[in-house]
Amino acid sequence: MTADADRSSLSRRLRRDLGTLESYAALLGILIGAGIFKVTNDAWVRTGPSVILGHLVLATAVLATSLPYAAFLSTPLGRAPGGEYTHLSRTFKSYGLAFVGSWLKIISYVGALAYLAQAFADYLFDLMQRLSPGAFVEAGGWQRALAIGSLLFFYLVHVLGVRWFGRVQVAMCALLGLSLLVLVMPGLFAIHVENYRPFFTRGAGGFLASLPLLFFEFAGFESLAQTAGEVKDSTRRLPRVFLRGIAATTVIYLLMSAVGFGVLPGQQLVASPAPMAEVASVYLPMGAAAFVSLGALMAITTSLNASMLVPSRLALMLAQDRLTPRWMGAIHARTGTPVLGLSATCAASVLLLVTGQVGLALNIAVFALMLLYFMHTVAFLALPRLNPALQAQVAIRMPRPVQRIAAIWSLLTMGGLIAVQIVQDIGTLRSTSLSERLAGQSLTSLELAAVWSLLGALIYAFGRRIGAKENHDYEAALVGAAGPES
Repeated sequence: MTADADRSSLSRRLRRDLGTLESYAALLGILIGAGIFKVTNDAWVRTGPSVILGHLVLATAVLATSLPYAAFLSTPLGRAPGGEYTHLSRTFKSYGLAFVGSWLKIISYVGALAYLAQAFADYLFDLMQRLSPGAFVEAGGWQRALAIGSLLFFYLVHVLGVRWFGRVQVAMCALLGLSLLVLVMPGLFAIHVENYRPFFTRGAGGFLASLPLLFFEFAGFESLAQTAGEVKDSTRRLPRVFLRGIAATTVIYLLMSAVGFGVLPGQQLVASPAPMAEVASVYLPMGAAAFVSLGALMAITTSLNASMLVPSRLALMLAQDRLTPRWMGAIHARTGTPVLGLSATCAASVLLLVTGQVGLALNIAVFALMLLYFMHTVAFLALPRLNPALQAQVAIRMPRPVQRIAAIWSLLTMGGLIAVQIVQDIGTLRSTSLSERLAGQSLTSLELAAVWSLLGALIYAFGRRIGAKENHDYEAALVGAAGPES
């Protein structure tokens, strides 16, 4: 069997049970997650109410960065869940860079899953305390069990099939949307303008330092590309969902942050373990405020559900190219899901929770994704020269000059964010010792990215060696413009 035939047959085993509604739910669910309820407060410490402006600035960058994804997904490459891995490898006709970028993304999502599970347990505990004051004094060991239980629940949802993933995601997003309406609409009439003063608390430097933190809220939008093998008519639907979904998310971010920091002083929000519930309690009756807390839980669980899908689909494509063990690409005949890949994802996340080492994976998440977005945009700009046949199949309706301007803006903003993060990491490296960072579980993004990249390079070399012994034709899959099922 040739490499293309093998890839095509494996891709067809995934079931196309997701439609437009499920695609929007997947994108909005992973974006409106724990970030807007927690990271916004951390960013406020650096720049004050100007986090509202930060959302708007980053939205233009993310929309520009999503355009290359939409373009690649409108080609035959948009029929399989390879995402940036397939786009990079087929543009540059090389596996190495695409593999390392995808490996860092897998590590990031495993860490994000563990973080979200813990956030779910923390937020649920706070909600129970609000509903029954004094009934719960200490979280105890059951809180970790609750976090692990949430991971196992969504693991089972995915094992049952992608159709159940879609149904559960849509239901949770519906509850999330209703809770946001309950929070935002009356909250607009409870804003105190004086809470916005001063707008910039630490000048331009503080504002720039807040952007990498705020970017955590947008990071993960590209995960929608991993549903491409399971969305009906994916090359037509997904490009539109990308652009419209991110625009809708931006409006939600602006409204939520405007209400949050307008209703309560930032100092009070930062000190709260459940900031949006704290805001809602100011102008809503107890039942409605509790419903907002339920919405916050839905924001976390929709992110959990969508994040669970990503590592297994990336691993599937890596296995099909013989860069990871073949069992990672095994798809269950009855459910049409990569059960072994899902099992490895869940097990790794549980291990991080049990050992308390979530930071080893999560602390490189934003940095790794920014690097991946930067590389992906470079591939898009280089596409006409490196793979003109694939470029000819781009089907998005946008003038090429506009596409190039957007891509250049993406490079400038992603490059700037990367530079800000590197400067911050260098400052940390100079001010603390390695033993201090290890003791505090605060290794910098640079250190973690280097270590994980080295491990990924070893796995890549091992996978290529095994593939060579199997006489796998690595070059065949890189030839031509079309991708899976062409």
